Amino acid sequence: MTDIRILAKDLGFPEGPVAMADGSIILTEIKGGAVTRVTPDGTVTRLGPSSGGPNGLARGPDGALYLCNNGGSRYEPGHFMGQGPAADYVTGTVERVDPTTGERRLLYYMCNGHKLSAPNDLVFDRQGGFYFTDLGKRYDHSRDHGGLYYALPDGSSVREIAYPILSANGVGLSPDERVVYVADTESARLWAFDIESPGVLRKQPFPSPHGGRCIGDLSAFCRFDSLAVLASGNIAVATLVAGTITVFSPAGQVLDEVRMPDTHPTNICFGGPDMRTATVTLSGTGQLGQMQWPEPGLRLNFQQ
Repeated sequence: MTDIRILAKDLGFPEGPVAMADGSIILTEIKGGAVTRVTPDGTVTRLGPSSGGPNGLARGPDGALYLCNNGGSRYEPGHFMGQGPAADYVTGTVERVDPTTGERRLLYYMCNGHKLSAPNDLVFDRQGGFYFTDLGKRYDHSRDHGGLYYALPDGSSVREIAYPILSANGVGLSPDERVVYVADTESARLWAFDIESPGVLRKQPFPSPHGGRCIGDLSAFCRFDSLAVLASGNIAVATLVAGTITVFSPAGQVLDEVRMPDTHPTNICFGGPDMRTATVTLSGTGQLGQMQWPEPGLRLNFQQ
């Protein structure tokens, strides 16, 4: 079993960890609707009012945090994951969050006249725009399509750039920012989209369903969640059910499967002076863990 130190427990389906310069981690709790800070000594502080289903989180060019909010989910006894939209669900949103107070400001809830369903994860490019995924809400007998979008942090522009994707989840950029990677949850496939310019993709022809290249999958049943790109260009994908972080090469070769103490590790981020401190959300048990990774993660744009 992986040598991992537990920083915090009793979190409500933690996701979206962001490594801060002071050693703290700011993350989201989907169940409970909170944006939460965890200090190195394990102190847990909820920031601002709780609402919806906060998921992916990233630091933007202005030092604020940017949040993908799925709009909230319904929870049933015996299930630690949401089983459908919350009773008060209207739409998913993308929001700006003050990292000190937790105050949130709505940026986007529509694109091209269609509501955002369940925004999930995001990554900023060097130019200060961001790619974000929409997982799509799951209903009892149907589901919304997911997709990939590109937006600006001032709320002035959002564009749908790859659609439909069955259940777009984790998103990350290659070190040279020529490729954007998307992990598809339900199909457990890793897709690569070639970038021509910020927010503009060079699409693959039919039969690709959305213009991406399928570069990786696993033979056993599992589900993919969020991902992080390493400094080497390899891609670390949080793998549900299997309880691992699966490391793929850019060509899709499985390089490693690092076992976690939880069947549902949902996200991994990197920080520390050498970028080898990996923080993992262990959502099945509601814990936050930290370990030393064999190689450094890629330093994100605007990371402190």
